[in-house]
Amino acid sequence: MAAITKYPEPLIFGLDIGTRSIVGTVGYKEAEKFNVVAMSVKFHDSRSMIDGQIHDINKVSEDIIYVKNELEKQLGGRKLHDVCIAAAGRVLKTAVGHGDYEFDENTEITQEYIHSIDLIGVEKAHDIILKELHENSEETKYYCVGYTAIKYYLNDYEILNLEGHRGTKIGADILATFLPEEVVSSLYTAVEKADLYVSNLTLEPIAAINVAIPENFRLLNIALLDVGAGTSDICITRDGSIIGYGMIPSAGDELTETLIKKYLIDFDTAEKLKMASSKKKTVMYKDIMGISHKIAPEEIIKTLASVKDDITKKIADKIIELNGGIPVSAVFVVGGGGKLFGFTEVLARMLKLPEERVALRGQEVMQNINFLVEDVKKDPLYVTPIGICLNYFDQKNNFIFVTVNGDRVKLYNNDKLTIFDAAVQYGLPNEHIFPKRGKDLNFKINGKNRIVRGYNGEAAVIKRNDNIVGMNALIEANDKIDIVKSTAGEPATAVLGSLPEYAGTLDFMVNDTKITCPKFAVVNGIPETESYEIKDGDEIEMQNYYLLGQLLTFMDVNPESKIYINNKEAALDDKVYENFVVSWSDEVNFDDLPEATEEDKEKIKEKLKEKDVASDNEAVDEIAVDGDVLQTINVIINGKPYTLSGKNEYRFVDALDACAFDMSSMKGSRLETKVDGIHAEFIDLINNGSNIEIYWEK
Repeated sequence: MAAITKYPEPLIFGLDIGTRSIVGTVGYKEAEKFNVVAMSVKFHDSRSMIDGQIHDINKVSEDIIYVKNELEKQLGGRKLHDVCIAAAGRVLKTAVGHGDYEFDENTEITQEYIHSIDLIGVEKAHDIILKELHENSEETKYYCVGYTAIKYYLNDYEILNLEGHRGTKIGADILATFLPEEVVSSLYTAVEKADLYVSNLTLEPIAAINVAIPENFRLLNIALLDVGAGTSDICITRDGSIIGYGMIPSAGDELTETLIKKYLIDFDTAEKLKMASSKKKTVMYKDIMGISHKIAPEEIIKTLASVKDDITKKIADKIIELNGGIPVSAVFVVGGGGKLFGFTEVLARMLKLPEERVALRGQEVMQNINFLVEDVKKDPLYVTPIGICLNYFDQKNNFIFVTVNGDRVKLYNNDKLTIFDAAVQYGLPNEHIFPKRGKDLNFKINGKNRIVRGYNGEAAVIKRNDNIVGMNALIEANDKIDIVKSTAGEPATAVLGSLPEYAGTLDFMVNDTKITCPKFAVVNGIPETESYEIKDGDEIEMQNYYLLGQLLTFMDVNPESKIYINNKEAALDDKVYENFVVSWSDEVNFDDLPEATEEDKEKIKEKLKEKDVASDNEAVDEIAVDGDVLQTINVIINGKPYTLSGKNEYRFVDALDACAFDMSSMKGSRLETKVDGIHAEFIDLINNGSNIEIYWEK
């Protein structure tokens, strides 16, 4: 056995566990260069993996052991223990969540607020994924492995950067990416069965983009396409960020299977035909019957044309979908499937891009890669395996464990995990994390909408390792996190008297006296006092007037004489506005009664005094008095018979004396007096047999 070769540390071992093969790469970093010192490829003997997903863990583990042994031989017997791996793009789920938050007052937006709104968007995206899983009756648990802000909003208007601006409302559209737990578990299990420890796990699209699209290129709107055997993974960059991931379950194997069916050949033979050079005049092959054939490469290209068109059309549609409905500026293609003759040209046509804008990326993107392995050249096939190794230097130990409220939680570590991430993975609902405002009170006043805000609740109380921290505090492996959920505030309340429109009074002039009255409101058509508690949906109208009847009720008077508003005769339902003049007379004009005796006058005055109301002067008829003739008459008063005697004639006031009707206090809105069904005044004459009614009207 050759002596173990010494290499600079750390020596990185990466595995690209793909649908058709496992590619192992070992190398070390020297300044900006990555030196590949060992490489091995093992094709699966069976369908142990389909579309990037492990189906036979034991078979995949055996292939990993083979690759590991081959690499150890190339390293002179050095044993490999730690390995970097990647999860396939096919298992990713992405969703866009919109988060927003309102402030009580105009507030300066800081990075803390921006981070909070990002995380609210992640939670909304997670809710979308959970809803999708529920509709499909899936119980898979998904981890958030990354997110990117697509758009920010300030007071509902789109803005590029929130920081430093002031506003009352902020929002964000967040693209979040999630990975299922069983994919991680199967990868870990297959690797551990090969006696290896996972030191780093990334995503295949991320690994590929780290090599194919440098940071300074990501300002451009570019798509990275990794065409493998079972899947075609897509990654979109714009404005310096990765804005979307996607996948279609169509790639190289679909082309290979077309040739298998067409020419009745095995898988390996079909692979050779698929990659045959168009420069050859003929290609030789044997079918499964052992019969030899010659075929022109043009015929193979023609056979694959419709399938190639279908795959590239699906890829183009997915790229446009991920890019917001428009094509990207350029496409970088990596992976073995993209090397098929004419593949990039057809994809360019599907995207309506110039052919030079869709290109294989191999040697030109590996300027910082040195291959110190014989018979290995820079090729698009190796972009993802090398990217997996390079990702080690950016992220380590991608899954960590923390304890949230006593439960162990597993998190994908992106080097910026916060309390919020742990709370989301724990399953704490968003409404238990951020304080909630109590229910608002909505109503209308004088036809305009009015809102009284509910009271703010208490924010969640968070402790990390027994120290109080904020929701955006960074966390590390094995942290102990305790969260007391936030509370909802009390609902908004208000009474009529608290409204600014209710303040003040109304002044009226009544019989030369200033009368000050409180304002009042009509709620849903019903008058209410200042202590009325406003209800959601109420329609309030503030009154800047009194009805005459309301004014008299407030003053506790009930004049019998005619009432005037601004010197015009008025009815009880007429409106009296501020500073209007109301008047009536409290005296009977006895000049209109020349024949009334002093006794009659005193009796009328006494009755009016008892009632404490005014008489209608014009309604007082002349009293004809004959003192020599005395009469006795019988009348009905309120249904009972009465006899009146000792006078020569009788008036309504005499009926009042006879029945002793109580007029010491008002028992209704007004006193009604009738003779034979017709309204009568106190001085109206009554006759033998008159039917008299006296009562308080309600």
